[in-house]
Amino acid sequence: MKNRSLFLAAAIFLFAACGTAGKHTDSNVLGADTTTSAQLWAKMLIRPEFKLGDPLEMRFTIYNRSSESQQFCKWHTPFEPPMSKYLDITDELGAEVPYMGAMAKRIMPPPADSYITVKPGDSLSVKVDLSKIYRVDKAGRYVVRYVAQEISGVSAKDSVTFAVHQ
Repeated sequence: MKNRSLFLAAAIFLFAACGTAGKHTDSNVLGADTTTSAQLWAKMLIRPEFKLGDPLEMRFTIYNRSSESQQFCKWHTPFEPPMSKYLDITDELGAEVPYMGAMAKRIMPPPADSYITVKPGDSLSVKVDLSKIYRVDKAGRYVVRYVAQEISGVSAKDSVTFAVHQ
């Protein structure tokens, strides 16, 4: 029983230590830990309607609302070529639209060149064609949500919707 208690205590300590390994103490560096990400937030904009087969262009803008430069990891954002699924797109019935892009395995923590700096009070925008990386192949209404906050360090609380017609 004594050995079992000792083993349990050691296991709890080990798992607790693993949970803090990826934490950053520099508040200007944002990566896997999002405790400092309140300063960077993203907004998605998309036209309300598209014709089936047309490009589904969406603008993704990251804002820095702080008085200091902030960094975010470009992994799992449109600021790099499609290397991972960072959006959830669902139809009006809640069914997920299939992701067709690449899925890259990454080393952690991200290297320095994986970060992009946003100046105080500034923003950065990029356009992404969702039809190139998600299979939207039928008419209907769709909801887009950004779901990679834990990797990029960027918060996007709002979703966007669009309709596709024949």
